[in-house]
Amino acid sequence: MSEMSYARAINRAMAEELERDPTVFVMGQDVGAFGGAFGITRGLQERFGSKRVFDTPISENFLAGGGVGAALTGLRPIVELQYADFIAIAMDEIYNKAAKWRYMHGGLFTVPLVIRAPEGAANGAGPEHSQCPEGLLLSAAGLHVVTPSTPADALGLLKSAVRSDNPVVFLEHKGLYSLKGEVPDGEHLVPIGVADIKRAGRDVTIVAWTTMVHQALAAAEILAAEGIEVEVIDPRGVRPLDKDTILESVRRTGRLVVTHEAPKPGGAASEVAAIVAEEATEYLAAPVMRVCGADIPLPQSAELEKFAIPSVDELVKACRSLLDY
Repeated sequence: MSEMSYARAINRAMAEELERDPTVFVMGQDVGAFGGAFGITRGLQERFGSKRVFDTPISENFLAGGGVGAALTGLRPIVELQYADFIAIAMDEIYNKAAKWRYMHGGLFTVPLVIRAPEGAANGAGPEHSQCPEGLLLSAAGLHVVTPSTPADALGLLKSAVRSDNPVVFLEHKGLYSLKGEVPDGEHLVPIGVADIKRAGRDVTIVAWTTMVHQALAAAEILAAEGIEVEVIDPRGVRPLDKDTILESVRRTGRLVVTHEAPKPGGAASEVAAIVAEEATEYLAAPVMRVCGADIPLPQSAELEKFAIPSVDELVKACRSLLDY
């Protein structure tokens, strides 16, 4: 095992896949000599050359569409969007082309495309550079959407995404780039669509992803001092969603909190809540609670931003309220 940052783990994953498979390449705005907007591709062009790691024009529609085209011809592109918010600019290529073309053409070809998209609130980047758009992609049948919360998961999920024959949107949270953690040495793959129980418990289940996993773990630690055992489940992605792990937990605890940074309306927490309502209502001792971001555009101010995303205190209060129900 080695300790490394979330950012370094993503860089390592790309380097290992570029080394392993000559059909893999990386493209995006300033991903070459500059190393990407957040430095995540730093050193890759120097190591693998400008034909496999190269800059593109400022056109997200081209980036996604070019990635689809390259994937259709047998390559495995890794496309970097500077911010996940810009998925909206390329929505036709992602939602209607990447996700659907394998099915529309009877499986004659695959679309092994990875779109890396830094998401989330971090240091007051503002309403057009801080969103978590996984809810926008929930209805994109044929698309995979993964959300790593740790360096080990970032490494293993990205490598699995590159090797997948399905198009994958890899939502890396830029607020986690400096987070350090233990990462296995050698080959490390994390299967897409398999949740991870980050902490076991018997009283309340919290389902959380990316930064909210760490908020949930902090809340669980506070509640443990009161004798309340919280189970924290990280689905590690919202499509496909590992509903079996979530349902098994809820059937044991009888209480569920779902939390994410994005606003509650239209958020992926609603999908989790609906699944539990359909398949585990009889096990619930209290209503499902969603602890989500404020229903506003995120503020430009780094200080105000803190009030727009869920806090540890909110999660603690939600768990207590379910136990008092």
